[in-house]
This record gives sequence, C-alpha cells and structure tokens, in this order.
Amino acid sequence: MTALETQGLAAKRAARVLAVAGAAEKNAALEAIAQALCLHQDAILAENQKDLDAARAGGMKQSLLDRLALSPQRIAGIVEGVRQVAALPDPVGEVTRMTRRPNGLIIGKRRVPLGVIGIIYEARPNVTVDAAALCLKSGNAVILRGGKEAFRSNQAFVSVMRSALETAGLPGDCVALVEDTSRESANELMGLTGYLDVLIPRGGAGLIRAVVQNAKVPVIETGVGVCHVYVDAEADLDMGADIIYNAKTSRPSVCNAAECLLVHEAVAEAFLPKAKALLDEKHVELRGCPRTAEILGPCVVPAAAEDWDTEYGDYILAVRVVKDADEAIAFINDHGSGHSEAIVTANYFTAQKFLDEVDAAAVYVNASTRFTDGFEFGLGAEIGISTQKMHARGPMGLEELTSSKYIVYGTGQIRT
Repeated sequence: MTALETQGLAAKRAARVLAVAGAAEKNAALEAIAQALCLHQDAILAENQKDLDAARAGGMKQSLLDRLALSPQRIAGIVEGVRQVAALPDPVGEVTRMTRRPNGLIIGKRRVPLGVIGIIYEARPNVTVDAAALCLKSGNAVILRGGKEAFRSNQAFVSVMRSALETAGLPGDCVALVEDTSRESANELMGLTGYLDVLIPRGGAGLIRAVVQNAKVPVIETGVGVCHVYVDAEADLDMGADIIYNAKTSRPSVCNAAECLLVHEAVAEAFLPKAKALLDEKHVELRGCPRTAEILGPCVVPAAAEDWDTEYGDYILAVRVVKDADEAIAFINDHGSGHSEAIVTANYFTAQKFLDEVDAAAVYVNASTRFTDGFEFGLGAEIGISTQKMHARGPMGLEELTSSKYIVYGTGQIRT
C-alpha cells in the first residue's frame, strides 16, 4: 500500500467510529481541540512564521501572504469557529421525513455522514481547522492535502488536533494530513476511490479545474469568485462606494471579493469619481470600458476581453458602465462564476428582479459580497463555497456534509 492508501484505510476505520459517536462525544472532542489550539498557539505561530519567511523569499505577493499569515487574533477567530460548530445542532441522525405506506410500512429518511472526505486546498491554514471541525461534527473523517506554502502551519494544526481527539476518546485518524505536497499526491488523492467518499477542492481556478476534470472520486466543486457589484440608477451613491470599497479591498485575495464593478449610465459620472477616491486609498488598479475611461481619465487601464472573466485576487478591479439593470443582469450571468453578486439600489422592484434573475449561490441587495462565508452565515465555519447546483450550494456547513439513508419499519410485510 502507498502512504496515502494507508492513510485512507485508517481514515475509513476512524469514520466508522465517528459515525456512531453521539453529539456529546463530538462536542467534547471539539472543545478539546479549541483548548489545545489556545494552549499551543505559540508553537503554531512559530511554524507559521517559517512558512511566511519561505513564502516571502519565494516572491509570494502580498495579498497571498495575507491569506497565509496567522496571528493571535486569527487563531482566536479559528478557535471561536470551532466552538460555534460545537454549539450547532448535530445533523446526524435527524429524521427528515417519515410516512406510512398503504401496506403498513413506515418509511423514513435519516441524515448520515458522507464517510471520508478529502480536501485539496492552497495556502490558507485556517481551512485546516475549519474543515476538520465541520467534518468531525458531521461525523466524517477527513484527509487534508494543503499546499506546500502552508505545510508547516498545517502540520502544527493537525498534530494538535489529533492529540486532542485521542485525549477526548476518539481516533486521531479522524483527521489526517497528506505529508507529500507534490502534484503526484494530489493526483493520487483524486483517484482514491476505495477510501474517499467525496473530494472538495478549495483554491484558485487552476486547482479547481484540475480536480473537476481529473478526479475519479465524486467532487463538490467550490467557487472561483468572479463576483460583481452593480450600482443602479436609484442607488445611494455613498452606500455604493462603501460597498465596492469593502467588497474589493477588505481582503482582495479571497473568493468573495468583488472583481468587477457595474454602474448604471445615469449615475456613472457622479458615482465613479466617488468610488475611485475610496479605492485610491488602497491603490486599486482600475481596468475599465471606454465610458469609464472618459469619466475617470488616463488612470484607467483599457479593459481587455479577459478582464471581464478574471478572478484577480489582488487590488485590481474591472469597471463597466451599463445601460440598465437588464444589461447588468445579463452581463453577470454571462461572466460571473455563480458565486456572489450584489446590487445597490433603493428600488424594491429592481432589487427583486436582480434577486430573481441573477444565477449565483448568494445574491445581495445593498450589502457587500464579502459576507458569503460560513461564519457570517451562522454556520460556525464552512468547508467551502459551492458554486454547483447539486445538493450543496453556497457556504457548505454541517448539513451539506451529510447524506441520507432510508429507514423502513415493517411488521412482516412481504412483496407480492
């Protein structure tokens, strides 16, 4: 057996134990993890600093360094996320339907864990804990395969969690980390059909595309974030400027950051200078249509065709002036990635039209796209943000990590 197959077998055995663990056992294990993360914070930060030093030496850009960096405040947020997951209702065992058939059979549907979940992700060490906590609470074992940039941080997190699990009486193998960060290990994980029940990629477009195209294991596709903010003719322009500033600059490297601003032609001359004044505070590069360049001048880089479809992950924003809400909606549906889209408007009917017609996992009225997040949605954390249309769409919490089984009670019925 390969090292990964050995991990897969151990995870499969651990999943059987975890699947029948009660909510109290799982919550105790999560609390043990939260306490252990606090206790070992300094050691985790020391390992993270080694990752940061190596990433800087390798020329990683600042927006990605921000995703990689941990701090006492971020670890406190991670710990709070673990405790929020523990406080959520346990979905496992919930009977969602129960009916009596004419022949007397009672047929129900019960939530059950998926089994063993594999996660391939890039340089975001917080994903390591968020994913483990959600998988544990939903009764699933997890095999984590992070990127090489965050390997030391991930290793520190997983070591702490495995020890905490064993202290709490659950198998440490409920959480495993792939030690090999080469492309070969990712390819092997994609084909680990005898051990994995589902594979979830979290990262950039290239990673997600590679997993979707090459995996033999069932995949839940998480989102590339080409997100838009549309400022309508009847928008509060100050509100609109604040929203695009937040959506673009608060953390430009994350998937719910805005990548494109659409502005109704009736307010473009008034709105664009207002928005630019805020965006200039973060030195955001604007790539705009000809009308945008007419209004703002030579500071605007002429947009190329690919700019309308690009997830920059950086301080770059595509800007386009549109005729009306219909054109904005059509443009979003043509160029968006189905992640998060926002309209700024005071017109109720325009807002409802936008909500009805925009095809995305999360659609906002008068709010930043940056709220598409498990923590913000009250899920404690998220395993990822799904942009597909299967059983999971949007931030994936506990329920999305369960499947179901039919349970059937009889009194000796036989089929004739």
